[in-house]
Amino acid sequence: MLLALAQPAWSQTTAGDQAVTLSTVVVTGNPLGSDALASPSTVIEGKDLDLRRAATLGETLNGLPGVSTTTYGPMVGRPIIRGMDGDRIRLLQNGVGTLDASALSYDHAVPQDPLSTERIEILRGPAALLYGGNAIGGVVNTIDNRIPMDPIEGVHGGLQGSYGGANDDRSGAVQLEAGNGKFALHADAFGRKTGELRIPGYARSDRQRAIDGPDVEQPRDRLPNSDGSASGGALGMSWTGDSGYAGLSYSGYDSDYGSVAEDSVRIRMHQERLGLAGEIRDLKGPFKSVKASFAYTDYQHKEVDDGETGTVFKNRGYEARVEARHADLGPVQGVLGLQLGNTRFSALGSEALVPTTRTQSAALFMLEEWTVDERFKLSAGGRLERTTLSPSAGGNERFTDVGKRDFTAKSFSLGGVYKLTGVWSLAANVAYTERAPTFYELYANGPHEATGQYLVGDAGLNKERAYSSDLALRFKEGPHHGSVGVFYSRFANYLAETGTGRFRNDDGDVVAQGDDDALPEAVYQGVPAEFFGFEADGTFRVFERGGHALDLKLWGDYTNARNRDTGEPLPRIPPLRLGIGLDYSHGPWSAGASVERAFAQHRAPDNELPTDAYYRLDASAAYRFKMRGMQWQAYLRGINLTNQTIRYATSVLRDVAPEGGRAVMVGIRGSF
Repeated sequence: MLLALAQPAWSQTTAGDQAVTLSTVVVTGNPLGSDALASPSTVIEGKDLDLRRAATLGETLNGLPGVSTTTYGPMVGRPIIRGMDGDRIRLLQNGVGTLDASALSYDHAVPQDPLSTERIEILRGPAALLYGGNAIGGVVNTIDNRIPMDPIEGVHGGLQGSYGGANDDRSGAVQLEAGNGKFALHADAFGRKTGELRIPGYARSDRQRAIDGPDVEQPRDRLPNSDGSASGGALGMSWTGDSGYAGLSYSGYDSDYGSVAEDSVRIRMHQERLGLAGEIRDLKGPFKSVKASFAYTDYQHKEVDDGETGTVFKNRGYEARVEARHADLGPVQGVLGLQLGNTRFSALGSEALVPTTRTQSAALFMLEEWTVDERFKLSAGGRLERTTLSPSAGGNERFTDVGKRDFTAKSFSLGGVYKLTGVWSLAANVAYTERAPTFYELYANGPHEATGQYLVGDAGLNKERAYSSDLALRFKEGPHHGSVGVFYSRFANYLAETGTGRFRNDDGDVVAQGDDDALPEAVYQGVPAEFFGFEADGTFRVFERGGHALDLKLWGDYTNARNRDTGEPLPRIPPLRLGIGLDYSHGPWSAGASVERAFAQHRAPDNELPTDAYYRLDASAAYRFKMRGMQWQAYLRGINLTNQTIRYATSVLRDVAPEGGRAVMVGIRGSF
């Protein structure tokens, strides 16, 4: 990932214009609008987002401090934060849950395309206080302005397009907004089409080919069945005024992509989403403002094998939030909140690996912030959440014995930011978090051909419980800024998907490896675990003269995760990563280059193969110009320029499907 483009958005200075410093306020997890969060956070928008955009949300964010990605081919990637993935990372769209199936299995894509996103906010570490136990690892919130919150005067819009990459990615998007200062309209549409991924050499690793033996055909140079397409759009409208706004939006998303684990399997996805949002400000009495948001999602994807639909996954439901900011109590300000959710998930067909399950949740939360003095700020809060899971066997014998489960989860947090000087500050957090098991962790029992596993849940699982802390030293002085932090999380009942070494057939019978339909068994079980590591990034202006500016960028991160009882490493943990880059700018011109070193990951469970180290060289150049009343930016990206074989330790298919080889991408973006 291009390090030189990964600068935090709260320092959006342009070359030769160091007097302009835009301080971006993080929206996610910050209902009080604080200018400095105790939680580690990153914002990506504008040019930085343009130059990072990939086909998936995970790959777009991969390489940011503490952030990596799952991958199941170039069309599938979900963010991983500090080694935690799946239901521990909360994906939001405009502050409300995405309600898809991406946490269930690594071959399920996130039904969001970065083309339709204007801004992405990442919170690292436990954010369960505001968003529930499934934010125990962090939050990723994509913001698209489909419900305009601020007045719009006249007609505005933009368009963008790009071509290239290792999979010949052709993508484009258009957006229009219009308003009269009170009433605002929004419309956007996007499309993406890719070919099969070019790879440097064999698809399977040396270790995997040795296991396969000489009689197995080995693909090379192209990753079979890795092509895909995605398209979508939205309409939105809102009323805006001096004291608030209210609006709604409707969006759709479709995709069709291949499973790189099975040459004959395609996944066809469709999602429709209705969103409502509003806020009333400047209230009199006990509350200063009230903000509400709601989203109803109808999600479906089909797993198609040789043209025949095998399994249909559906997830329908809603999520609603209300946040009320109370009147200040001296130096203390705070917010009270209510969150409700109701979803019905089903998997119908030959791979019905989970029963139809309705999940209902209700939560109350509060967050208080005390400005002790001009240098010290404290925040504290709590959350109480009730979750009920009601499964239905639907005539499937594998699920006849499953029963209803109820959980009450509690979360508490305490954080603070202390300004040591005008340049340096110290941020610290401690939290206790509980997470209710998901329906698939409790009730899974069936084959999943797309991932090549037979999944088995445990209906008797208890809540996941964790104590977490992090400490960071931050600095900011003009164009120089950065942070160095450490984190630690101790789980009493970490719910892990682990291989047992056994094999089952489609009927669930234990069989020998090599038998017809034999799939490796993976079970969900609770283990005592701990995660610890560090994150660091910094930008330093090393040259500035005559409008020319050159920044040096350094970053690195590391996560260690293990079973506290046995000492065995947990699966799919990213290795130590270090990077260095240079970012140059002069007037409308900008350019950057970076080298990333990902070390070998030998800390893997006994049933997983290690991954090799690699270097990755990326570069970019961009030019801004005006033409016919529009502001344009053209850019050129070089990706993996040394054509390294890159296999992410976080991928379940790292020994089957590497990342793309050397590639070039060109793009342009215009606005008016």
